[in-house]
Amino acid sequence: MIKESTVDVILHPVRMRIIQSLINQQITAQQIKDILPDIPQASLYRHIKKLVEAEVIHIIDEIPNRGTVEKVYSINDPNKMTLGIEELNKLSKDEHMGLFIKFMANLMGEYERYLQQEKIDLAVDGVSFRQTSLYLTDQEFADFIKELVAVYSKVSQNKPEKGRRRRTLATISIPEQSKEQ
Repeated sequence: MIKESTVDVILHPVRMRIIQSLINQQITAQQIKDILPDIPQASLYRHIKKLVEAEVIHIIDEIPNRGTVEKVYSINDPNKMTLGIEELNKLSKDEHMGLFIKFMANLMGEYERYLQQEKIDLAVDGVSFRQTSLYLTDQEFADFIKELVAVYSKVSQNKPEKGRRRRTLATISIPEQSKEQ
């Protein structure tokens, strides 16, 4: 049996949703089930187990509950959910395309679930997708990314609470083909 890479474990659509439900909070499998009611319970537990085995999430507490033990889960190390430059450079072009396809499939799944609601209002809900081209030197681009990171970090530690909705914000940067080939 071939062992799945951490990247493959994380980028599975159901496991990605489980991870997203754990961002900035510590919750039980039942609470995850309440957040993700469309995932069958047996499937949910199987994916949670896979995430624990891959050390992406971990059990931070065990609460006795009517003769059973309810486990409380948390994200193990948020930095483990991103690939470093060294790991990325080891991947083939086909593996890069596979990762990108999984990333896009996850985004499409999020959007599809949004559209399945009985009533949607894109303007009120703040739904948008845009594409633009920017002309930047490498230094200007590095500064731009640094500014984006600062903006993201300001709000990325917000805890779920009444009045707050989880919103998926994805960023993709693709440079034009190098003219020096």
